[in-house]
Amino acid sequence: MLYYLLLFYLTQTVMCEKQPNFVLVLTDDQDVVLGGMNPMKNVRRFIAEEGVTFTNSFVSSPICCPSRASLLTGLYVHNHLTRNNSVAGGCYGENWRQNEHRVFANALKNAGYNTFYAGKYLNEYGVKHAEGPSRVPPGWSEWHGLVGNSVYYNYTISNDGVPTHSTDLYLTDVIREISINYIENQTKSQPFLMVLAPPAPHQPFTPAPRHKGVFSNVTALRQPNFNVVAEDKHWLLRMPPSPLPESMMSELDKAYRSRWEALLAVDEMVADVVQALEINALMEDTYIIFTSDNGYHIGQFSQVYDKRQPYETDIRVPLLIRGPGIKKNTQNPQPVTNIDLAPTILQLAGLEPKKMDGHPLELLKEEDNMERLMLVEYYGEGRDGTVDPKCPWIYDSDHLAECHPLYDCKCQDSKNNTFACIRHIADRVNMKYCLFADNEVRLYNFAEMYDLSKDPYELENIVNEEFQSIVLWYRNSLVRLLSCKGREECDHVNTKKDSIDTF
Repeated sequence: MLYYLLLFYLTQTVMCEKQPNFVLVLTDDQDVVLGGMNPMKNVRRFIAEEGVTFTNSFVSSPICCPSRASLLTGLYVHNHLTRNNSVAGGCYGENWRQNEHRVFANALKNAGYNTFYAGKYLNEYGVKHAEGPSRVPPGWSEWHGLVGNSVYYNYTISNDGVPTHSTDLYLTDVIREISINYIENQTKSQPFLMVLAPPAPHQPFTPAPRHKGVFSNVTALRQPNFNVVAEDKHWLLRMPPSPLPESMMSELDKAYRSRWEALLAVDEMVADVVQALEINALMEDTYIIFTSDNGYHIGQFSQVYDKRQPYETDIRVPLLIRGPGIKKNTQNPQPVTNIDLAPTILQLAGLEPKKMDGHPLELLKEEDNMERLMLVEYYGEGRDGTVDPKCPWIYDSDHLAECHPLYDCKCQDSKNNTFACIRHIADRVNMKYCLFADNEVRLYNFAEMYDLSKDPYELENIVNEEFQSIVLWYRNSLVRLLSCKGREECDHVNTKKDSIDTF
């Protein structure tokens, strides 16, 4: 009899334990290396000062759709198979739709959570050749998904499968209004997940009218790698013009300050969300996570502005978290990647992360082991129709992408801009090793290697100067990472041996 009474007591105790709420704010193309967090005063005040800032936060891919797929599933790109931003490349393609149950929101919803999504999902969500906007992805009890890629005006939102078009409402403000209404209808009796995915600061970098000109005196950050000739890097970075002409500098400055201005509406949204949580007595049980799907470059190595490259500007992102038990105003140097967010949320909710490559972050105590090898994957695209006819390489449009006269016809992508990198961080190690699917040098894959402890701006490719035994170790580890499945394999590739191969 005593056994059954004890069992009943323990069961009731577990059932009465309050599961936390989650608010995930996911911006689009927000860098951290070039000062992308500078305009975010409210984010710093209400999240950073009330929680933890991760100073070594990376993404699995420097492009929107693959990175978002990783965040949603906890999987590396080679496991979720969303390789680029097209349906053919897996972006809301058939494979994704058939396996959408892997999105972490499904586990939360099955555990009794209300789940809410507003804003950009995956770049090809809702388009005609991906089942259209009537499809509501599984796992979401309330759905307000943007159809297609980020825009600020003239967009369609799928409201629980019903497409609604707007021409003159600023999208970030619409997401803010929907989210506040949702919070006002929540109670302490049922936990919830909110994902807020505004378009900012994605191109065309359109600020709300009230924010235009706020940063009119701001210019693009000129770090040592700004507009320098990239002689030792992949051929795409070496294509002309290099360096960029002086006439391009005003365009870079305009893009830089417009991105900051577009983020101000996001910053206001975060402040209003925090206020709504406090007014409704939900804040003390809520984790707020702020991050981006990838970084961005503006002028580095004579590039124009975009992402898709393996350098720190493109693969580092902000990551700030506040919530129950997290120390206030702290910084955490543990190396993390966006495949860690899904298992972290599930573990905090009292659920077991299953079949994920990432692992839960240590939020309530310091990580004992700082060493980690993290994988970055990108599969380059050549898209006919994105090479302007005025550009001299229109003849090779099947292999190039994003080539515009505005950029002096400097292309932003190519099919053999396909690479995989190891980002290795430990107590006294800060290294990067990358292999490109490009037989540019002696029939071997073109490689780049940087010691960021000595060369934080990645100015010197040391792959030919480093001890070749070390280069070989990184190459073998990279091969392992490119085939790893599950946390155990992906966390321990550096303890195994493998033969040299290419990806």
